[in-house]
Amino acid sequence: MAPPLALRRARLIALAEAQRLRLAADVEPWRKPLSIADRGIAAARFVGNHPAWVVGAAVAPMAFRTTALGTWFRRGLAVFQIVRGLRNRSSQG
Repeated sequence: MAPPLALRRARLIALAEAQRLRLAADVEPWRKPLSIADRGIAAARFVGNHPAWVVGAAVAPMAFRTTALGTWFRRGLAVFQIVRGLRNRSSQG
């Protein structure tokens, strides 16, 4: 005679929970490499969807290299990097 439906349901729920826990434990070592791969895929999609931005980012330093605007651009970039470094340092501790 088959077990009552409620008992069978409880066993199946317990089995499913055990399988979920084991799957989570098996997948955990892959979490970081997969997140890196996801970011790489997102970057590749961005490049594919916005080629003009990529070309502009590559050409802009050459255009700014010898002009007065380039000098101010480099100074602004240096200030930005200093401020960002100070912010990161103050948020860490």
